[in-house]
Amino acid sequence: MNDKIIGILGGMGPEATAECYLKIIRATKANKDQEHYRVIIDSNAKIPDRTEAISGRGENPVPQMVDAAKNLEKLDVDVACIPCMTAHFFIDEVQKAISFPLLNAFLELKKFISDYYPGATKIGVLATTGTLETGLFQKYFDHLEVIHPTPITQNEKVMRAIYGEDGIKSGNTEGAPLELLKGASQELLDNGAEVIISGCTEIGLVLKSSHLPVPLIDPMEVVANVVVKESVYQQS
Repeated sequence: MNDKIIGILGGMGPEATAECYLKIIRATKANKDQEHYRVIIDSNAKIPDRTEAISGRGENPVPQMVDAAKNLEKLDVDVACIPCMTAHFFIDEVQKAISFPLLNAFLELKKFISDYYPGATKIGVLATTGTLETGLFQKYFDHLEVIHPTPITQNEKVMRAIYGEDGIKSGNTEGAPLELLKGASQELLDNGAEVIISGCTEIGLVLKSSHLPVPLIDPMEVVANVVVKESVYQQS
């Protein structure tokens, strides 16, 4: 039975949070409503911007992330995930404040690539500037060559697709953002990327596998499939 309670520490951003929940639903083997997991979501969109905090220009998001995690803890979740790759820069600090495990998307992604693409030597990453500046991909994938866009492409295509006036954060998941991300992806392909990672959950709302000639891996898709499996998080 799917008896464990899954938590989503969300709001970063709201649509990515909703998409994460949908991914968990789709990953669950169920024939009726009652066979789905109970999922508790705290979608606090007021959590300070993670990219701004990492760059030293914004407020520390950890206190509000911990507050949201504590809410999940009060409702007895068994395991939770964070549908924001940039927020994983702070995951260890949040984990120290709570008793249930937070699934680390980077660790799960590393295992997924090792299992399904063992021959890959170069991975391309599309992510926020904040995520790239953390060095998290280099940290977890130090055995591979990590390729990311040039600074110009990063600012004018990736960040514009996410944060621009008509970007994904503004609710636009078609048209201009897709073209910008396809252009950034082409640069990664030209530099030898064998797989491309949607290193920001908003990117996964727009860029799909059908848009690229190489595998596109959505870390939240990986996490959703892991979190619903029988695992060390499953209560007896």
